[in-house]
Amino acid sequence: MDSTVASTGTEGKTWGGGNKPLKASYGKMMMWFFIVSDALTFSGFLAAYGFSRFKFIKEWPIADEVFTHVPFLHGQELPMIYVAFMTFILIMSSVTMVLAVDAGHHMNKAKVTLYMFLTIIGGLIFVGSQAWEWATFIQGDYGAVQTNGGNILQFGEYVTVDGKEKFKRISIDEFAIASEGVRAQHERKNGLWFVAEESLPPYTVSEIYNGLAANSNILVRTQLINEEGEKTVLSREESLKQIKENGKLVVKGANLKVNEYGTSLFADFFFFITGFHGFHVFSGVVLNIIIFFNVVLGTYERRGSYEMVEKVGLYWHFVDLVWVFVFTFFYLV
Repeated sequence: MDSTVASTGTEGKTWGGGNKPLKASYGKMMMWFFIVSDALTFSGFLAAYGFSRFKFIKEWPIADEVFTHVPFLHGQELPMIYVAFMTFILIMSSVTMVLAVDAGHHMNKAKVTLYMFLTIIGGLIFVGSQAWEWATFIQGDYGAVQTNGGNILQFGEYVTVDGKEKFKRISIDEFAIASEGVRAQHERKNGLWFVAEESLPPYTVSEIYNGLAANSNILVRTQLINEEGEKTVLSREESLKQIKENGKLVVKGANLKVNEYGTSLFADFFFFITGFHGFHVFSGVVLNIIIFFNVVLGTYERRGSYEMVEKVGLYWHFVDLVWVFVFTFFYLV
């Protein structure tokens, strides 16, 4: 009995078992699988952030009051300016990546080299800017007092700006009255060998209270948002009472335990999600550098294809798109 073997005409292709799905090579398809799985991961993180913010909507920090710093312009409040600059740089790096991929399709080595180089520079600027933003966020600006219940009490005074009264934040360094004598931090080397304590806060609650009592213009602002969409400012009597009876710890800056800008949950999400995205951008920069040197060495010119540039371009566009969502959730909404 004769046996007939059917030929599909695909045996010599990369996908030997059948036609190429969506006409994509194996490498590009695997990159798409990774992007989809990573997108689900980021979606889970942002969904958790959204649920937490909705639950503590009246206690969440106001982004315009947190992200106000610009390098080399100390003392000036410019809300969201530098974050917008970072976003613009990252988006432009995505544009240069598109141009690099297009140049690769035309087998133009010189243009691929140029646009890959510009993409790397844009990524480095973004990663460096994010590191600076982290350092500024951790260092803090004004300081605050944490209550027994974990809430944050900030300090400021009313000033007149363009005929309207506005609450202006005041740093605790400007009014705190330091007590005589210095309490040394307890370390293993100067006390019990098995006991150590964390870094001491800049002031004690009593020093903050004494400074508040001596400056009648200073008021306390809670982290609760009122009906006008602003943080609630207490009266003079209530301000003194809250610090004296409810003050627990003086905090400066933000970390995974305390946050001078408001609820510590905000800092936890900020460090985790922006850090996770920053790691992706840094990884993308490293991949771009590797591909860049391969382009310079003529590796893809000899292969007759710049598909590797297109693959790393897919990843780069993905991290850019994710930042648009992170930017929206943390800074705009």
